Amino acid sequence: MTSVWARLGLRVKAWLKRFGRRIGGEPQNKEQLVELLQDAGSRALFDAEALSMLEGVLQVADLRVRDIMIPRVDVVYVRRDDPLEEILRVVVDSAHSRFPVIGDDKGEVVGILLAKDMLPLCIRNQERRAFNIRDLLRSAVFVPESKRLNVLLREFRTSRNHMAVVVDEYGNAAGVVTIEDVLEQIVGEIEDEHDFDEGPPIFKRSAYEYTAKARTTIEEFNDYFGGDLPDDAFDTIGGLVVNAFGHLPKRGEQVRVSRFRFTVMRADSRRVYLLDVRPMTGEDSRSEQPAGLSG
Repeated sequence: MTSVWARLGLRVKAWLKRFGRRIGGEPQNKEQLVELLQDAGSRALFDAEALSMLEGVLQVADLRVRDIMIPRVDVVYVRRDDPLEEILRVVVDSAHSRFPVIGDDKGEVVGILLAKDMLPLCIRNQERRAFNIRDLLRSAVFVPESKRLNVLLREFRTSRNHMAVVVDEYGNAAGVVTIEDVLEQIVGEIEDEHDFDEGPPIFKRSAYEYTAKARTTIEEFNDYFGGDLPDDAFDTIGGLVVNAFGHLPKRGEQVRVSRFRFTVMRADSRRVYLLDVRPMTGEDSRSEQPAGLSG
């Protein structure tokens, strides 16, 4: 992977020198560099995907861990003192590969548990009887919320860790960040076989809670909920919601559109991917003011 990025960097550097001579000098700041890259894209010197990745590389240096971390409330964790059956249930139900292990509360992370280390316990009764989670714990890496992503990525590569626990100014766990989270800022969303994106566009979690993909068409959304959201200015529910925010929202931000309250569940610096949808009752509607739509 390192050699691929090195070769790409050399190609970009050589192109910048050639193009810089044509415009009277090399770019003097990041804004000029981005303009040159965009100009190169318009001239078909880079395809759209390569251009997006190059812009992502430049952006990583400006972002900090707090901008992309998974907040503590959304982290799937196991408790150090839970019985084996409960830990196995969490591992199987979540389908994650790594889990922070907490002590007395969520702010105290005592280590990292790898799902693969639990596999022998599924088939060997002797090991199940002798189970002690402390024997399986890996050391946790702790990083501050203010750490820059380019520095974190370098540390991930050198240490071969894939997850770090993010701590606040008081030393309490504020969330987690993974190497995948950082790489997604460069290459875009990385999907796997367990991602929600493989399922239906709208998933019902309870009587009043739904998860919707941002790329769900407004027509599909209206058909599902019996809604009447306008589809003249936007094709997808994500476009409609982002417009209601008036900016590209981050995870956890909420907005009301018509009789629905949307909360961003997954997003990066470029787009929104998943939305929590709550149809609002008459009482909810009276207590909140609707968000305006423009465009």
